[in-house]
Order: sequence, then C-alpha cells, then structure tokens
Amino acid sequence: MRVPTPNPPPGIIGHNRTMLAPSYCVFPPEGIMDSLLPNWPGCVIRFQASRQMGARFTQAVLLLPPGAGSAGPVDDGVQAFLYVRAGVLEVTVEGVTHSLGAGGYAYVPQGVPYAVRNAGEGEARAIWVRKPYQPAAGVPGPKVLIGHRDTALREESGPRWRICLLGLREMPMDFEMNIMCYAPGAHFWCVETHVMEHGMVMLQGQALQLLGRDWHELWTDDFVWMGPYVPQQIYATGAEVCEYLLYKDVNRDVI
Repeated sequence: MRVPTPNPPPGIIGHNRTMLAPSYCVFPPEGIMDSLLPNWPGCVIRFQASRQMGARFTQAVLLLPPGAGSAGPVDDGVQAFLYVRAGVLEVTVEGVTHSLGAGGYAYVPQGVPYAVRNAGEGEARAIWVRKPYQPAAGVPGPKVLIGHRDTALREESGPRWRICLLGLREMPMDFEMNIMCYAPGAHFWCVETHVMEHGMVMLQGQALQLLGRDWHELWTDDFVWMGPYVPQQIYATGAEVCEYLLYKDVNRDVI
C-alpha cells in the first residue's frame, strides 16, 4: 500500500521579499547572516552592502553585547560613520570618549583611529558605513563629527522632511548621511534617475519603493541598495511616519 507523502510544513519554501539585481537590492533583516571579525571580539557583524554585490561602499549592522567592542583603535584605511540604533556606545577618537545613545552618530575621517565599546547594560546596535575617501584638489579633508539626530539641521518640504546628519553641501565630504521622513501617504515628487549611489535602512514605518520597473514593500529594518541611475521613487504607507537612514555619495566628479 502506498504511504501518503506528508505535506511540507509552512515556511519550507523560501518565499520572501528579498531581491538582488545588478543595480539594486532589497534585503529584509532575517536573511542576513552573522559574520565575526578578529578585531571585534564578541561582536556580530551583519554585512548589508559591499563590493561583492557591486556597491562602492560597505555597510553593516553592528551588534555589541555589554562591554564588547573593537579590540583597541580601529584604523582600516577608510572613513567611517556610525549611527546608534539602540543601547549606548562609547566612541573614542582623537583622545576624547563620546557617549552616544540611540540617534547619536559619529563620523571619523580616513586615517584617524577610533575605538568603540558598548557602555550600556543591554545589547547595542549601530549602522556602520565605511568608504575609501576620494580627495578633491584644493579642498581640505573632513574633520571628526559627533552629533545627534535631535540637534541636527532639519529641512522641511510639506509632508516630507530630512534630518541632515553629515555632508550637506560640504565640499570636504564625498558622501552624505540623512534621515528621510515621510508622513503617511506622502511620496517623492518624481521618479529619480541620478548618478548618486544609495544605501538605505528603514528606521521605522512602511513604504513602497520603486526600483527599476518594480515596486517593493519595505518594512522597518529592511536594507535597500540603489546603484547609480536606477529609477527610484518612494511612497509612505502604514499609519506612522516612514523614516530611513540614507547614504549618498556627493561632491565629486565622475570622469
């Protein structure tokens, strides 16, 4: 007698929102695996963007248990930006230790060592962006910057606004970091097709994102990479303000 084949359990087929295309990606957080690095003992690194996928910068989520951090000063030959999502991080740079809670951020120029430690009682999480610096003739190099989203410049544009963390029209900087905010139902006014590259992390809310010719549903903690010239537009859905942290390369020629 033939034994019936049991039905596969729910979830055995990997249907999800993940997409990797030549010019963009959509990565929900559950699909990104843990990495360990020798100079970050006890920490978990979840890489979101890298040269292996075609990006010209590296972006990752840092997960730091209490007391964990870098094994001494970090100097890996690139500039770095840290944005704290949760917990408390101590960032030591140029001999000064800065305590950064959620919403705090630090920019460290290329060639300047820095150390990071979780100074809180619970796990700390941070977005970590790194990029080789592209100097410009006659332009001085950038300086260390420590800040918090609550005291950063805010530019209003009706139902959408941005919080300018780093690099806004500052020629020493070759990238910007902004928090883009959209009230429910708001959208960007056109389909963008530009030379700038983006790395985007949803901080809160939901949205529909046009990438190329397709719309993608985005939720909190999703990561999106957008290469140069990929058509893109966003429409905020859900009941709360949509916020995302946005990397963008700027201020340099492309010849």
